[in-house]
Amino acid sequence: MGDPEHREGPPSPGALRPAVFLDRDGTLIREEKYLADPSGVALLPGVSQALRRLRNAGFALVVVTNQSGIARGLYTLEDYHAVAARLDEILAGEGVAMDATCFCSHHPDVDGPCGCRKPATGMHRRAARELGLDLARSWFVGDRARDVLPARELGGRGILLRTGYGALEEEGLGGEFQVVDGLPEAAELILGEGTRRLPFSP
Repeated sequence: MGDPEHREGPPSPGALRPAVFLDRDGTLIREEKYLADPSGVALLPGVSQALRRLRNAGFALVVVTNQSGIARGLYTLEDYHAVAARLDEILAGEGVAMDATCFCSHHPDVDGPCGCRKPATGMHRRAARELGLDLARSWFVGDRARDVLPARELGGRGILLRTGYGALEEEGLGGEFQVVDGLPEAAELILGEGTRRLPFSP
């Protein structure tokens, strides 16, 4: 798993914060298969405003992204970091800073199984330890089922976005997950619900 790139120090003990765990491609930025060129980074509509609203409400913002193109040899670790830096630069220009970015470079056909490739929860758990996050009051947001499924194991709630691949993955998704058009609508839902945890019904 890639190291979380911290933006702020962890809170004092006992002051656990809820987080919004966000996929990257197709959620924050336009879906580009195996994106390796920083010039291809483009925010989806309303993303920066949604992130600002969530941060202002007290949520930590954590990117969790599968980057199996590294294991597959389709782009390098340096390419990944260049794209990540470009996203940070664009968000900074919009007045937004993420608390951490975590990535998994593995693919089971190349590396074997790992504990960090979503829907596994290794990235979420590590970010929670290092940033002092309350997973049970957190939200898991993305355009793939694997982005929201960690809520089943960790608590919290998942929201599937219809951006990216979401429109293709909506059918058959468990009824405990809500589906909205994009991140602005997800932010509206999260802020409307506050940090109330609803019980999971399998």
